[in-house]
Amino acid sequence: MAMSGPTPDAVSTILENPSPDTSTGMPEIVVQVLDLTAKGNRYMFTASDGKKKLKGILPSHLTTEVISGNIQNLGLIRILDYSLNDIPSKSEKYVIVTKCEAVSPALEKEIKSEIKSEETGISLKPRQENEIKSEVKMEEAGIILKPKQEIIAKSAAQIVHEQHGNMAPAARMAMTRRVHPLVSLNPYQGSWTIKVRVTNKGTMRTYKNARGEGCVFNVELTDEDGTQIQATMFNEAARKFYERFQLGKVYYISKGTLKVANKQFKTVQNDYEMTLNENSEVEEASNEVSFVPQTKFNFVPIDLMGPYVNGRELVDVVGVVQSVSPTMSIRRKSNNESIPKRDIIIADETKKTVVVSLWNDLATTVGQELLDIADQSPIVAIKSLKVGDFQGVSLSTLSRSTVLVNPDIPEAKKLRTWYDSEGKGASMASIGAGVSSATKTGARSMYSDRVFLSHITENHSMGEDKPVFFSVRAYISFIKHDQTMWYRACKTCNKKVTEAIDSGYWCEGCQKNDEECSLRYILGARVTDASGEAYISAFNNEAESIIGCSADELDKLKTQEGEDNLYLQKLKQATWVPHLFRISVSQSEYNNEKRQRITVRAVAPVDFAAESRFLLEEISKMRSS
Repeated sequence: MAMSGPTPDAVSTILENPSPDTSTGMPEIVVQVLDLTAKGNRYMFTASDGKKKLKGILPSHLTTEVISGNIQNLGLIRILDYSLNDIPSKSEKYVIVTKCEAVSPALEKEIKSEIKSEETGISLKPRQENEIKSEVKMEEAGIILKPKQEIIAKSAAQIVHEQHGNMAPAARMAMTRRVHPLVSLNPYQGSWTIKVRVTNKGTMRTYKNARGEGCVFNVELTDEDGTQIQATMFNEAARKFYERFQLGKVYYISKGTLKVANKQFKTVQNDYEMTLNENSEVEEASNEVSFVPQTKFNFVPIDLMGPYVNGRELVDVVGVVQSVSPTMSIRRKSNNESIPKRDIIIADETKKTVVVSLWNDLATTVGQELLDIADQSPIVAIKSLKVGDFQGVSLSTLSRSTVLVNPDIPEAKKLRTWYDSEGKGASMASIGAGVSSATKTGARSMYSDRVFLSHITENHSMGEDKPVFFSVRAYISFIKHDQTMWYRACKTCNKKVTEAIDSGYWCEGCQKNDEECSLRYILGARVTDASGEAYISAFNNEAESIIGCSADELDKLKTQEGEDNLYLQKLKQATWVPHLFRISVSQSEYNNEKRQRITVRAVAPVDFAAESRFLLEEISKMRSS
């Protein structure tokens, strides 16, 4: 039986129809996949019809098709929807395949051939195959090709002319431009129009930097497929669109720009972020059938939450509800306002449990629903949770979080089957019980991930996505004596206090006045090893181990008078002493400039016997390699 092959002149068809209208029918476009390579979370390839080639991209949502083997290098795919884009800097085009299906696994070789009539043997010009009804074949590959189907459809110009009329602006935008799915957008694309719902709206914020003052706000946009992107507006654009964007409404948007998302600040799962300026077009889709976005999840198992603790990246979780607490009233520190909170404990197939705090409306609505059916062990799927370090690991909802009870998704059905058959009687353990020390120090051993300081200082982008942990052996080489080395802290909660108007100290966290406070270290020091030096930050417990006394004791030495300055002597005694440090490396921003921040998470004296054994093991590894 003959195998189907690429559609004759498929590449020419794509080039001639840069924005196909799938509603009027797509032409048959089957191409051979060549040079399939991974680039980040997507795949690059070359589309070939045997005569012409075109560079292409398979977006991240098609990655599973490649990993599963459905789409293979040298195989055939049928392109069902796409967009054609230009790369101005390279003066070339490439196709983004937004929808496709596999036709054939890998063929023996790349197909290269002229198309000839099987009956006459006469070579055909690029567009003649539409007029020939007989089957044709590729001589070299011996593959039988069926003739291209004739598609009778009105042109986009005809449709626009017939239906344009006196439509509302949003409707005109929909008719004159093809609506693009968010997954197909990229910075190199030309004009596009998206249809999205505002699923989260931020507040207007003011800022001040070296370039002046301004205002900014952002919205979270979601299309019908559930793909999300964050759109940011500055100054004139912010003032123009702040009132226009209403939470929950659907809009047509065009004339925006995209750039690679700053991973440090991104709040949605998208490689890009959008910027709208005062010339961008935003029209409400008020006279059309709107849509409810499909909620997409990227679940993280409970036992893998540790690396996300106190990070900027949000997580999604699915679990069986084990218990539901009553509603609590929590006083907000910023404005002293009381807000409702409810804690639920969930478990999953890892046999780990975690506390999820539901805040505000989620506590009183979904939280009450869960309390009413708690005895039925409902399953919840929650999107966009912040991972904190309370009791080791904890989860909290945000204003953009979504909670679904007993959702109709495969992951929930699988979890229900497991819980009913096995999980109900299994022994569960809190993830916080085994992660607490690991989250604070990055690991339990001072001898794991051992590096020299130069490994950290020479890699300026280290810790950009999330903090990374290392162990180092180094000396404290310098402590600046006139730096701010401590702060006044509440004796109850250790938070910073301010001097009260009458007397004593006011703690905003405890909402009380106290006659006394304690001092807690915020120490900066220079450390040195054989490879170089670096500056580290150490907080109270770690700084006490370095200095050898508490901040209160060091303060008393500083205030003592006399020829012998005991304060300086204490700092001098702390230098050139070897320590084992467990450190985290992250990126901080100061005056719009990114800087590497090295923080001490744990410190211990050098155990020379253990250190010698470690060095002997390292030497043995070097010899064997």
